Amino acid sequence: MQTWVRGLDFSWKTIQEHAFIILGGLVQAFAMRLFLVPAQLVSGGVSGAAQIINHFTQWPIGLMVFIGNVPLFILGWRYLGGMRFAWRTALAIVSFSFFTDFLVLFIPPEGVTQDLVLDSLYGGILLGIGLGMVYRGQGTSGGSDILGRILNHRLGISISQAYLITDTLVVLGGGLAFNWERALYGLLVIYVSGLAAEAVSEGSGVFRMALIVTNQPEAITQRIMTVLERGVTILPGTGGYTGAPRPVLYCVITRSEVNQLKELVREVDPRAFMVIGQAHDALGEGFRPLVQ
Repeated sequence: MQTWVRGLDFSWKTIQEHAFIILGGLVQAFAMRLFLVPAQLVSGGVSGAAQIINHFTQWPIGLMVFIGNVPLFILGWRYLGGMRFAWRTALAIVSFSFFTDFLVLFIPPEGVTQDLVLDSLYGGILLGIGLGMVYRGQGTSGGSDILGRILNHRLGISISQAYLITDTLVVLGGGLAFNWERALYGLLVIYVSGLAAEAVSEGSGVFRMALIVTNQPEAITQRIMTVLERGVTILPGTGGYTGAPRPVLYCVITRSEVNQLKELVREVDPRAFMVIGQAHDALGEGFRPLVQ
């Protein structure tokens, strides 16, 4: 008991993260009850397997999600990163399981629409938002997350391949239980939910990072700092062909500032070389605070 108490953290940041996990479980439950379960759309994982079993037995989906996660949780305990992640994973599983069965009391069994496309899109988006919130709370959703880590550790299968294997098997089971049209829509749900989860947990991708190789590093740096009011880091570089030193400028900007940066660099050094990539999130001065 003392070990559990010592492993718990009651800081404000931890409370916020726990709230994210619980709220994420609620949003996922809404996705299930409003769109996925009424349309018989299986999204993979333990929840998808629970839907299939419910179709034949009428056993509560939330309860089966909880029961199905118990052996996986026990098996994956050593791969969850210790007490902190184990506790948060358990919180995510319990929250999702409870809300999935609790919402039956308030949401009609037919959901809000009979259109499979709308069910797939909105169900996938809501499911992904809920997953993303759980990830933002430093938790995992159990089920496929745990099994993926076990397969990766014991068999050397990559996490992405493990997800593909487990989700594909569940979707195939959904095709056999319901029909293959719904199985195809289930694949769409998995894809959309993955995009939504990534956007919520890692950022919406509105930031861009630029690498600039130029003969006018000082002039371009000054223009970026005065015109765009963005910081610039000068990295030491060496030309591979000439062997001459070539400073590389690195800066992070918003998506709306990309064209301004291109024009600014073109005006100062038309022969400059520039690469612009996408950044999921930007933390620090000028962007979102690193410490909240």
